[in-house]
Amino acid sequence: MKTFSLDGHPFIPLNQLLKLLGLVETGGEANNVIVSGMVKVNGETELQKRKKLLAGDVLTFGKETVKIIADE
Repeated sequence: MKTFSLDGHPFIPLNQLLKLLGLVETGGEANNVIVSGMVKVNGETELQKRKKLLAGDVLTFGKETVKIIADE
């Protein structure tokens, strides 16, 4: 499982994280995969494009699983 550090920020929006991780190429593509039900947060399908992901949350998209951590 990969990790993503918030680097002192309190949260990161779901659509922004998908783009930063390179799992999608554009913000529009990120929004489309989210509203299509292709993304899970903590094992539950997430449909909120700007869902605030906090330290401890786990994102799953396709074969990728990423745990959000506070700092590295």
